Amino acid sequence: MRKARYGWLVSIPFFAVHVAAVLGVGLVGFSWQGVVVALVLYYVRMWGVTAGYHRYFSHRTYRTGRAFQLFLALLAQTSMQKGALWWAAHHRGHHKYADTPEDVHSFRTYGFWYSHVGWILDRETEATEWDRIGDLKRYPELVWLNKWHLVPGITYAVATYLVGGWTGFVWGFLVATTMLWHGTFFINSLAHTFGRRRYPTTDDGKNSFLLAVLTLGEGWHNNHHYYPRSVRQGFFWWELDVSYYVLRALSWTGLVWDLHVPSERVKAGKLSPTIVAAAKRKRAESAFAPSGATSPVVSTVSTVTEALASAAASVASVAAASRTSTADAE
Repeated sequence: MRKARYGWLVSIPFFAVHVAAVLGVGLVGFSWQGVVVALVLYYVRMWGVTAGYHRYFSHRTYRTGRAFQLFLALLAQTSMQKGALWWAAHHRGHHKYADTPEDVHSFRTYGFWYSHVGWILDRETEATEWDRIGDLKRYPELVWLNKWHLVPGITYAVATYLVGGWTGFVWGFLVATTMLWHGTFFINSLAHTFGRRRYPTTDDGKNSFLLAVLTLGEGWHNNHHYYPRSVRQGFFWWELDVSYYVLRALSWTGLVWDLHVPSERVKAGKLSPTIVAAAKRKRAESAFAPSGATSPVVSTVSTVTEALASAAASVASVAAASRTSTADAE
């Protein structure tokens, strides 16, 4: 069992925001307008977490240019969940060791509190694991943002005050950020505890419509752990996945491209748990191909080239084996 060593420099501000949100609502007063502001800004930044931190930086399930990549990092980091590189590195580790003692937020091993929030406050998880993000650390702007990860969040907090005064600050920053933290953390804790399993994966990830509503589609967690390469986590039309819908719309404008979706074979559950686990380990251990400003044409040519090279190697291997068999027979 992991023994937590909480960093109070992080923990005190974290809990202070919770207390300030409650006291703030008491001071400025409850209003439905404030609730709407909190919900709108919650979901805008939740999209930054799901489409940015998770589906782009952690899993590279689609491609984009360098400018929009920076925008995704800035938007995600207004959630004040540390840097995009830190987030991606830890999440890749989660998939490599899902629900084992090496998984930093395994509900199975460490229980609700630590998997939900304790792990992010633990001093043992403060460092960025650079060896897992070789594809991302080549961008100096992302490295800078990772070091100064509070800058986007503080800038956002100041903006809510400048635009809406104390009421805007309380509802738009304090309340919305508190909700956003726990909405995100529920995927680490509750999505590995409650729900249904469609695919027999080696982890405890489960599908939940309620969590999908709260997180713009992240609640289809069994789907995701079964096939994390997919940008679409709601595999079927009835599985709500707003983050994917927005990314699909953005692909029509050319801002993003190469959205990887599951094939019919994948959706039918034709991948075995051992194959899925091996693929996840291999992907977590290797540096993912960087997207940078790669165009769809270059990406397609690269994919075709790799396929042809693989086919040629397979033919050569078969031919060599055939020659060896003939020689042995003689």
